Amino acid sequence: MELPDPYLVGAVSLLESLGKKIIVQLRDDKAIERIFVDKCYGDIPRGVYLIRGENVILAAEIDETKEVDLKEVDPTQILTMHDDKVEETRIEYERRAKILGEKSVLIGEQQIRGNELMLENMY
Repeated sequence: MELPDPYLVGAVSLLESLGKKIIVQLRDDKAIERIFVDKCYGDIPRGVYLIRGENVILAAEIDETKEVDLKEVDPTQILTMHDDKVEETRIEYERRAKILGEKSVLIGEQQIRGNELMLENMY
């Protein structure tokens, strides 16, 4: 097994874990979901929290010495803020889709290039 260049601390254990099923147990035996919206966050207690390997996109350590300028808010408030942010994003996407539709650009699986119609995969 080759180490990445430059060498990263913990890379060996990470490389050894790739492609294997692992069980994650939190050190403090707490299971919370932390939701971030802009510069605010809220912690929602979850009891048992299952993490599947294909759902993990980032694993990192927290630098507790670094100052954080995030404000903790009530879980109900952060959920409301999150829903509002999702709604804003949906409205913006629909607005852009309408503008592109008015300019004769198809959205999704079809896109016009010159005089030919190209079909593309949509994710």
